[in-house]
This record gives sequence, structure tokens and C-alpha cells, in this order.
Amino acid sequence: MRLKGKTVLVTGAGTGIGRATALRMAQEGASVAVNYFYDDGTAEEAVAACQAVYRESGISAEAFAIQADVAEEDQVSAMIAGAVERFGRLDVLVNNAGIVAEAPSHEVLMADFDRVIGVNLRGAFLCSRAAIAHFLARAGGGVVLMNTSVHEIIPKPAYASYSISKGGLGSLTRTLALEYAGRGIRVNAVGPGAIETPLNNAWTSDPAARAAVERHIPLGRAGRPEEIAAVFAFLASDDASYITGQTIFACGGLTLFE
Repeated sequence: MRLKGKTVLVTGAGTGIGRATALRMAQEGASVAVNYFYDDGTAEEAVAACQAVYRESGISAEAFAIQADVAEEDQVSAMIAGAVERFGRLDVLVNNAGIVAEAPSHEVLMADFDRVIGVNLRGAFLCSRAAIAHFLARAGGGVVLMNTSVHEIIPKPAYASYSISKGGLGSLTRTLALEYAGRGIRVNAVGPGAIETPLNNAWTSDPAARAAVERHIPLGRAGRPEEIAAVFAFLASDDASYITGQTIFACGGLTLFE
């Protein structure tokens, strides 16, 4: 119940780490806005899971789905305003929405490059800008969290746009943290490693590919979305009240470059 009475917006929260994070925030007592882009039903399933937690635990909180393309300024503004209107205020933003495109760098289509940067980096900035403006307009500060990656610091050939976006998120985290620390706003990031999510189906569903990935992880296994969600919940809570401007790499030791 570290987040009891708090309100949280998680972008890209229909599946994977975003869904696990939304659910963990609900388990911690927070009301949760579940952002989605594609209307494939997963966001409503995530909302239903949060509501089940509230019923089973007797928590007085609310969850709802809210659609927006985080790369579009007007949609982000409407999303933040909608969350504030529904909840009365917003306390925590989790910038989780992200996409990936694979291609040798000399063959990258600029439309793909622009879309990855638009969602992963521009989107996080747009959401952060709107959330911070809200935090500054009322008392109590706020928390902004980024879902980055081990590829914030580990190069990933054939994924230039993705690596650039994640490196940019690390810089954005540190910049916003320093800029707004004196205003009661904390900004941190979580850098997952190899996690069992739909984004990684290409190797999680192939035993040989999975074994090849896990050989590089000191802990010897891929991570679970729930393990990343636990780090987000910690950083959102007052248990992390003296932490800002940091990326916590939850990667099974992958950043040790074994």
C-alpha cells in the first residue's frame, strides 16, 4: 500500500512491462490510467485486472483506459488532461510506451526511424512535459519514470533508432531530474534487460534463440515483466524519496558485459 491514494498514468500499458506495471501500481493502492494506442482489447483487460485487485483487497481506487498516440502533441495533452479530470490530480507518470524496428543502419527507412524516435523519445518528452506542467501547477511535486533499456548504454547493431531513443531517455531522465529537483519532482528510469514480453517473442518462443540470449545473462535467465514492475513501484513510492536522476538497470547483470 505504498501508493495508496496516489494516481498513476502508465503509457503503453496494454501488454508486457506496461501491463505488469499498471497491475503492480494497483496492488500498491494507486488509481491507474492505462494508456493504449491500438484498440485490441488488451488495455481493457489490464483495467479489469486492476479492478479485480481493488475488489479483492478492498482498495478504494479506480482504473480506466485512455487512448492516445504518445508521439502526437495534441493527443498527449488531451490524455494528461483526461487523467487529471478523472482523478482530480496526477501523481506519477510512467513513460513505458515503446516500439522497435530492425534493419542494417545503411538500409533504415526514415519513416521507421522517425516513428521509433517519435514514440520512444519524443513521446516520453511530450508526456513528461505535460505531466510536469501539471505537477508545477499544484502543491506536492510528482514523479516521472522512464522505461529505458540496457541499450541505453549497450550498443545494439541493426537497431540504431531504438538504441538512440534509449540513450536519449537516459539523458532526458538526468536533465529533467536536475532541472526540477528543487520543485519536488523526482525523475528516474528503469533499464530492463532481456524480458519475457510480446516484444521479444522472436527469441522467447524459440528454445535455441532463448538459450543463446540467456547465455549472456549472469543470472542465467530472462526476466519477468513483474520484476521490472516492482522496480517502477519502488521508484514511484516514498521509499525512493532521495533518489532522482538515476537509471536502475534491472537486467540480471547483463550490463556487466560478461
